[in-house]
Amino acid sequence: MSNSLDQLKALTTVVADTGDFESMKAFAPQDATTNPSLILKAIQKDEYKPLFEDTVSRVKAESSATGEALIDQIVDEVLVAFGLAILQIVPGRVSTEVDARLSFDAEASIAKARELIALYAKNRIDKERILIKLATTWEGIKAAEVLQKEGINCNMTLLFSMAQAVGCAQVNAKLISPFVGRIMDWYKAKTGTTYEAHEDPGVLSVQSIYNYYKKYGHETEVMGASFRNVGEIKELAGCDLLTISPGLLEELQNSNDPVERKLDPEAAAAMDIEKITIDETEFRWMLNEDQMATEKLSDGIRIFGKDMLKVRDLIGARL
Repeated sequence: MSNSLDQLKALTTVVADTGDFESMKAFAPQDATTNPSLILKAIQKDEYKPLFEDTVSRVKAESSATGEALIDQIVDEVLVAFGLAILQIVPGRVSTEVDARLSFDAEASIAKARELIALYAKNRIDKERILIKLATTWEGIKAAEVLQKEGINCNMTLLFSMAQAVGCAQVNAKLISPFVGRIMDWYKAKTGTTYEAHEDPGVLSVQSIYNYYKKYGHETEVMGASFRNVGEIKELAGCDLLTISPGLLEELQNSNDPVERKLDPEAAAAMDIEKITIDETEFRWMLNEDQMATEKLSDGIRIFGKDMLKVRDLIGARL
């Protein structure tokens, strides 16, 4: 019998959730995702310091910018440097994240996305291999609407609710990343309950979003993210994509337990699911009424923003 990871790959596109190149080589994922927290972690490892330091030195030597403008350039170049290295390992796509501090500025998010795509193009990487990650605020959704029309594919992150998912589908975002584990964390902290995988609130949220998308023919891909255990992963077998940390990939690879399809587009199409239409007012109201989604979105933006500032501090120290 094939191991659990290979069984999962037969049902779902497996994506590596890491900035660690070596772990990607070990588990042969199709795609890879990064975020400011993962990049911060990676550039502090001895094996990746040369890539970081060489990029800082090169941009400093080439650029006429100074101060914060120079750091802005270097941040983008570091993100793309890691993306380029990842694309030498995975056959598919890499996700590169727009600074979370731009999450409430659609125009600035659009401009930053274009800059990142231009840097990849300068290195002869087709934009089809890049996903630009945006926080799923209303402004992030509006930015994705513009970018998708330009052929720049977006990965909508920090997604915790149906309101966010419907908003993304309406603008034809390429992909969404609902955060399974962070949803479960919130409910566990509120209720004190330890959830079995089949009743996990994060799992149930992704299942409902997946079924809604397939029911109404939305082409936006669903990629479950932020897993806490392999049970959550197995309950979403059949999802379009799942992005999984190296530790859980290893656990799946070392197991021969069966993995069965849990999500099926044909079954979803036959379900009785109410259609939802989202405008800005409805989006903000539905998000406001969902305490978990409101808190976790805000918390996630703060964490990613803080880690991006730490990356900037490391660059500043290097300069």
